[in-house]
Amino acid sequence: MPPQAVAPARNAQSAGSVASLARFFPEAVPVRIPVQLARTLEAGTSAAANFTESTVIEFGTPREVLFLCATPLEFADVLRLRNSDGSLDIEASVVAVQYHPGQTVVAARFLGEVPNWIVKP
Repeated sequence: MPPQAVAPARNAQSAGSVASLARFFPEAVPVRIPVQLARTLEAGTSAAANFTESTVIEFGTPREVLFLCATPLEFADVLRLRNSDGSLDIEASVVAVQYHPGQTVVAARFLGEVPNWIVKP
């Protein structure tokens, strides 16, 4: 019989981390939306033309998104989230963070109306 080994499943671990933060957002539902993430200098600026990181929105509410990223973000940081076809292109402000080794779990609240958002009130 070959020796057995256990390797952590990265996706299950990251989903668990985001799910633990999602407990604080009762309206949160699971979604899987790949996006580009960039930090902006101020709300309303176009300084985020060059996106800095790819991530996946794992949970959403009518007003917030929750995701995991490698960038160390802080409360009140303003971000731009954009999906590949541009149907989601919105700024959001960080409202919660949980730090884990090498990753940050983030909840960010939309700064404007999102016409094509799939999670409706």
